[in-house]
This record gives sequence, C-alpha cells and structure tokens, in this order.
Amino acid sequence: MADKIIENNQVSMVGVVASEFVKSHEVYGEGFYMVDILVKRLSGSEDRIPLMVSERLVDVTQSYLGEYIQVQGQFRSYNRHEEKKNRLVLSVFVRELTFVEEEDDSVETNLIELNGYICKPPVHRMTPLGREIADVLLAVNRPYGKSDYIPCICWGRNANFARSFEVGGRLHIWGRIQSREYIKKLSETETEKRTAYEVSVSKLEYGENYGDTDLLNE
Repeated sequence: MADKIIENNQVSMVGVVASEFVKSHEVYGEGFYMVDILVKRLSGSEDRIPLMVSERLVDVTQSYLGEYIQVQGQFRSYNRHEEKKNRLVLSVFVRELTFVEEEDDSVETNLIELNGYICKPPVHRMTPLGREIADVLLAVNRPYGKSDYIPCICWGRNANFARSFEVGGRLHIWGRIQSREYIKKLSETETEKRTAYEVSVSKLEYGENYGDTDLLNE
C-alpha cells in the first residue's frame, strides 16, 4: 500500500548544488538536511529548488557547491506557523541521490508526476497579454494518513479546462517544479523577498476514468 501511495508523487531532477547542507530536523536519530539546487529551464533561466536529504544518503559535512546531482523523490509540504497564520512550505524529499559528471542534454532535468484530489476551487484568470492561467491546489496522499498540498498552475487550454474542476475531483498531472520570487509585505514599512514553489502543468487527466480527457499545453 505504501508503495502505491509513493507512486502518487514522483520527482526526478538534475541540477547544480547551490548551497551548503543545513540541518532541518532529526527523526529517530536520523538527521535531515536542506540544500538548494539550480535546475535549468528550456529558456535558459534557472529554478532554485530546495531538497530535503537524509544524512544516510550523502556526507552532509562536505561541500558540494557547483557539483551536479541527480535525485529521485517526492514533492512534499508542511505548514509552518508564522505571523499568526500558517505558511505552506514545499521541498523535494530525496529518496535517491547520485552525483553526475554534468548535465546530459538528452535527459529531462525536471519532471514531476502527481495523482491526487482537488481541495480548493480552481482560480482562473488572464495574464496582461491575454493568456489563460488556472491555479489548482492538489492534495496528494502520503503513507500513514498524511497528505501533501501542492500548488499547481495550468496554462492555455489546460487552464480553460481546469476552471470546471470540482473540489474532491481526482486529478493526474505531469509537469515541472518551478520557483518564483515575490515581495511579501510584512507591515506598512517592511517587506521581505520570498520564493514560492509550484508545479507548472504540461499534461493532465481529470476524473476517475483517466484517459477520457488528456490535454497538452499549446
């Protein structure tokens, strides 16, 4: 059963290590550390993606800045309480990690597949240039009764289709994880630069009988 649930949330990624390992927490004597990697987009820009890595997978006392790594894992979330409300924090929980010589242009560097349930009404809008966008929050089951809440963004025809999705509907998506910087207003005089993470959807299937609807980005 656990293996089936793990299949609901799969990430494969290749990137350059961009930070040192910083301890996050410890569970039953096993330390977990955060590290960022830079993952290239087709446009040439980069996404900065946070990874959560067990000390059992790599020597976290060493510096690997500038080295390429390939990871397999899951996109996970947790709520961090701050400023009198909860903030959704996202990272890739790494299950497998290997060092590679360099990026292989024939290998996809950023892939995610999620299978879950819509937990908020989708938000449909238009960009200033007239392109359709829809925001979807997906609840993906995890073992032991937990769930991860993953923000997803659909474009074009997928966005137009997503506006009709109902809360509780089942959704299967494929895409990539992307980072986006924004300015958070803390008070009348204070602001803070933050980074949001979301899944940019390239393909989706909606409903219990997957295959009745299958749309690709334009």
